[in-house]
Amino acid sequence: MISHASISVWAWLSKPRAWLAALILFSAAGPVIADTVYLSPDNFLRETFGTTLPQPQFLWLDDKAQAQLKAIFGHPYPQARLRYWRAVGKTAWVLEDTGKEFPITAGFVVKDHKIDTARVMIYRESRGDEIHYPSFLKQFSGTHLKDDELDPGIDGISGATLSVAAMKRMARAALTLDSLLGPDL
Repeated sequence: MISHASISVWAWLSKPRAWLAALILFSAAGPVIADTVYLSPDNFLRETFGTTLPQPQFLWLDDKAQAQLKAIFGHPYPQARLRYWRAVGKTAWVLEDTGKEFPITAGFVVKDHKIDTARVMIYRESRGDEIHYPSFLKQFSGTHLKDDELDPGIDGISGATLSVAAMKRMARAALTLDSLLGPDL
């Protein structure tokens, strides 16, 4: 037996304007994203420095620093200053860059002008999250800048091209920012 309510719905859906209204309603909602948190900033810092965390320091992004970051990201970095942590010959940076549509938050540890550790902390894209796997991230260990590019190079991941590119840009930025710091006191 068909109820009166189901007949009303079918009658409404048989009208072209109803389909157009439904299409507009659902497309206006935009993509739905869910943040996947692989590592909190606190845990990233504990992994890097142990239980005694150094105090955060700030690097003001002056015109020179912004020019260098613009060359890496294609736009000025959206902050006037960046927080970093430094102790025992290492600096830790938490950076963000857009993959395809949404920001990726990653942590980088720089030691002796080379990437010591790279970690994906928060991933917001619908695909390409393979960049958080250790098998991909271990490629960054030991990389340094040579002619403003990572050396040795980083192999990509099929289907994650834009996320890989974002990680490479952030690694270059971490190395560049580290080079702007004075000696560790």
